[in-house]
Amino acid sequence: MASERILVVDDERSMRDFLEILLRREGYQVETTGSAEQGLRAFSAAPHDLVLTDLQLPGMSGLDMLSEIKTRAASGARDAPVILITAYGNTSIAVDAIKRGAYDYVAKPFNNDELKLTIRRALRERALREENLRLKTELKDRYHFESLVGSSAAMQEVYELVERIKDARINSLILGESGTGKELVARAIHFSGVRRDSPFVAVNCGAIPESLIESELFGYMKGAFTGAVRDKIGFFEAADKGTIFLDEIGEMPLLTQVKVLRAIQERRIIPVGSTEEREVDLRILAATNRDLEVEVREGRFREDLFYRLNVITIRVPPLRERRADIPELARHFIARFAREYGKPIEGLTPEAIRLLQQYDFPGNVRELENLIERSVALANGPRIGVELLPAKVRPQEDLSLEEAPEAFPPEGVDLDGRLQSYELYWLNRALEEAGGNKTRAAELLRMSFRSFRYRLQKHGITAD
Repeated sequence: MASERILVVDDERSMRDFLEILLRREGYQVETTGSAEQGLRAFSAAPHDLVLTDLQLPGMSGLDMLSEIKTRAASGARDAPVILITAYGNTSIAVDAIKRGAYDYVAKPFNNDELKLTIRRALRERALREENLRLKTELKDRYHFESLVGSSAAMQEVYELVERIKDARINSLILGESGTGKELVARAIHFSGVRRDSPFVAVNCGAIPESLIESELFGYMKGAFTGAVRDKIGFFEAADKGTIFLDEIGEMPLLTQVKVLRAIQERRIIPVGSTEEREVDLRILAATNRDLEVEVREGRFREDLFYRLNVITIRVPPLRERRADIPELARHFIARFAREYGKPIEGLTPEAIRLLQQYDFPGNVRELENLIERSVALANGPRIGVELLPAKVRPQEDLSLEEAPEAFPPEGVDLDGRLQSYELYWLNRALEEAGGNKTRAAELLRMSFRSFRYRLQKHGITAD
């Protein structure tokens, strides 16, 4: 059943009662008033999702009420679609009402089913607009400058460049290994700058077949080739007034590079099958994990395009060069996945953090993100310990007894190392289980407090 609130404004009591009964049967919450002045007070006092008002009212007319609602909406107040009802089928009044912002116009006597359909359509479009606004706000929050995670010196350099260019229509090249977060940096530039309310269009140049890349980038006209049954705008035109992000630019074919160079130089494009140029106003961000200078020397990338794109270079460091950021990134991902999986996970154990900071992460931040999601999905307790980390993160001596190989390794076994690692693992687990209470932790391990304290000192485990 519907739950939207509808405000009905009509000076005829019988019409108000009829509309209230009709709409309540549809499941709507209905409030009625007999004048536009009363209707505006009701609209201001409580949220309404739609206004259904008669055009001819004593005092302020329905048109004036419509104008007042739209004026308030323009200043940031709540808005709602307005449907006008009148006994006079005057076309000029209908046109005036639509110009002033009315959603629709119905004449008495109206068909009940048509009126209900008009209301449903207006409410559905309103819900879509609100959802679109919510998603835009979510994107801004998610990809805003401050959403970049990490406080290392290497990341501070990235932040400084993002801050300097976020409002400028300047071509920038974002370099970094796969998984370092190049697209996240591009989105931060867009969503923290003056173009934040305009489109951000991300294009993976390596994922588009060579035969289609030109038509995908610049669009095409109906009949331009077999299967072109309608006009289609390309990514460049879709990003007009905003930002286009050309990811994996090093994968772009040489022939397409020529046309992209012209689009960058002239800020004009020509769709496939057309002879007319179209102007585009956009900022161009490009990214690659290749060494483009090497690609230029070997003839796989145009030198002129490289210099056009490389006005500003932002190098996103690999995770192994910013190990100090790993605990912060891990906490960020734990908080996100804990919400998604509905688990009350507080963080990582100190030993788990130590192992993560020792690992080189060839897959960079993306690999850490996947690793944390896996650990959260498997976790049963409040903290993620060493046992939840994949074997590649743990050194060989961190293997538990259950994971020991059946055959004796030809290179031999570091028995002391393995026993120390196993002991360290259970000491930490016991302290976690006991909430830091050493006496209780010693009891869980079935040893004396003195022996427990000695083992903590041996492994350098502090009171914290």
